[in-house]
Amino acid sequence: MNNFIKRTISGVGFAAVMLAAFLTNEYVFGAVMLFCLIVMMKEFLNITCGKDYKYSQILSILAGATLFTLVYCYKMGWLPGRLVILSFVPVFILMINSLYVKDKTRFDRFANLYTAILYIAVPWSVLNFAAFAQEGGAFDGKLLLCFFGIIWGSDVGAYILGITLGQKYGKKLFPSISPKKSWIGFWGGMFAAVGVAIALYYLDLFPPVCAHQTANVANYAGMAVLLHVTGVYGDLIESQWKRHYNVKDSGNIIPGHGGLLDRFDSALIAIPMGVIYLVIAHVLHI
Repeated sequence: MNNFIKRTISGVGFAAVMLAAFLTNEYVFGAVMLFCLIVMMKEFLNITCGKDYKYSQILSILAGATLFTLVYCYKMGWLPGRLVILSFVPVFILMINSLYVKDKTRFDRFANLYTAILYIAVPWSVLNFAAFAQEGGAFDGKLLLCFFGIIWGSDVGAYILGITLGQKYGKKLFPSISPKKSWIGFWGGMFAAVGVAIALYYLDLFPPVCAHQTANVANYAGMAVLLHVTGVYGDLIESQWKRHYNVKDSGNIIPGHGGLLDRFDSALIAIPMGVIYLVIAHVLHI
């Protein structure tokens, strides 16, 4: 019971922070998302590098934070888009720093410093394109909120059908990486994701991101399928890292729920793909 109460309180607190980030203003959004990025990169590097290359880990996190901040400033209208290329500077510094590392007995782990940038910082920076998708570049976090609503709906649907039917019937989805995931849970998650997307559409909760928006319910249902599939892959990718390094949770920042990387593993893959989908469907103009 104590663990249930702890999980409930921390879960409500986490949801409240996310709602504040998406529904208040661009400054709260930027601060919360930057904090999440730094924590996720730190968790990933703790898993993959441990205590090795501490100074280089700081440089890697700095490079990721710089990328997010430059993209954010560009979408805020504070910075010309061409200056986002400055985000390569700290990456080059990280590369040069590798030459001066004296202890190279675990140098294979150094590659994870670059992986953290590609795996976490790059897709997380794409969130800015969804948050500032309004005509004229004004901030509106409702599209991101809809993205997360679909992803979390997918998780709930997969969990309910997976735990009730998937453990007894049917085949496992990816037993070598995540033994509890089943194909029944996969299809349950997909139906739930599509259902959430259709509900959001008819409740008129998807924001009109541009004057020439052409989206209909089929567009958003298709997007929900994409978010579900890529979200499952995102979850499996993080599970593979944790299984390789024999780690249960990426961290403990959310009591009873683990780390932020555990919470956003699906979103790291799904949301950038959702943005790409809406751009191709001529719904989102970035």
